[in-house]
Amino acid sequence: MRLILASASPRRAELLRAAGFDFDTVAVDIDETPREGEAPATYVRRLAAEKSAAASREGSDAVILGADTAVVVDGDILGKPRDDREAALMLRRLSGRRHDVLTGVSLRKGAYEIGRVETTAVHFAPLGDREIAWYVESGEGRDKAGAYAVQGLASRFIRRIEGSYANVVGLPVTAVHELMGEFPAD
Repeated sequence: MRLILASASPRRAELLRAAGFDFDTVAVDIDETPREGEAPATYVRRLAAEKSAAASREGSDAVILGADTAVVVDGDILGKPRDDREAALMLRRLSGRRHDVLTGVSLRKGAYEIGRVETTAVHFAPLGDREIAWYVESGEGRDKAGAYAVQGLASRFIRRIEGSYANVVGLPVTAVHELMGEFPAD
């Protein structure tokens, strides 16, 4: 079964490669603005489906994989920070507490689409102003939901993870594997 990852994310591609998936990539650009009153799980699932739809080609025999990840604290979606000031605000909000990382996954072939949402709890250590300033200055979290990368420098702030580590990086590989098994064979 030919697989196409509808993402330019090097982290998602690295996770798929490490798990032994053979795939091509197609970068897609969709509006990632949450809808009024949209629940976080609905939001990531919708964006994953929109990404897989944007990458699908009529008549293609490929299975398209779309995914979207969000950091959620107190029911609020923390996307990618617009600037360093917003990144620092996000990190202060995550400091010393638990938050959830949700990733919506969508597999699509033609009109047929299946998917789900994976949730992982992440517990941050308390962060001081100097730690936040140091991390923001590193630039590592600028293009990451919640303003941090669990697999990088921010790993020093993570006390505990409950659920899929790969989900926090950006793609719950086990969920992808299970959904591929549910996908109808040709």
